[in-house]
Amino acid sequence: MPHIVLKMAAGRTEAMKHAVAENLTKAVIETLGVDESSVSVAIEEVAMSDWAGKVYVPDIQGKSDTIYKKPGYDPFR
Repeated sequence: MPHIVLKMAAGRTEAMKHAVAENLTKAVIETLGVDESSVSVAIEEVAMSDWAGKVYVPDIQGKSDTIYKKPGYDPFR
């Protein structure tokens, strides 16, 4: 039962959110061999001014052992 939580900068359109959810779902189905009915996708929008404190520090730095694709930016620069 894969559940994906995508945190991203606020401001994307609903069409973009639906498209990324659809593409993530397809990737999970193809990669893990699960049924579409078992996949769910949530999108959480975060203001860029809050990104470091609400996402980078707790979810990226604080859980580095769970990150399979590390970001190539430094939010403190």
